[in-house]
Amino acid sequence: MPTARSWRAYPQTYRLEAARCSKCGKAFFPPRLVCNKCNGRQFEHFDMKRTGKVVTHTIIRTPSDEFSGQAPFALGIIQMDDGPRLTSQIVDVPLEDVRIGMPVKLEFRRVSSEGEAGAIQYGHKAVPARD
Repeated sequence: MPTARSWRAYPQTYRLEAARCSKCGKAFFPPRLVCNKCNGRQFEHFDMKRTGKVVTHTIIRTPSDEFSGQAPFALGIIQMDDGPRLTSQIVDVPLEDVRIGMPVKLEFRRVSSEGEAGAIQYGHKAVPARD
């Protein structure tokens, strides 16, 4: 992701900032300008909890060039405990152990970099939630 674009995404990337429609209560991540449920335009921003469950997942064996050194890896749709769904790489678990319904928590980790001297991009990755 280009540096300027990543800078604009800081509230979502680093704080997991979402938005809840003031009219109907639907939560969105990333935040949006118009609610697709009620067309409301007033939102309250909040920091999402970092816990959720895997809704579905796939194993990426032939990734784009940016992620070629990480293949194979699991990519999943995560239903966050406070509403929104998001897509995240699932790490720190053998690929064969990734399951629908698996509890996960989000951690911030290095996602990519722009060459050896370029900017490092960070983002969220899902790890198994351990009690």
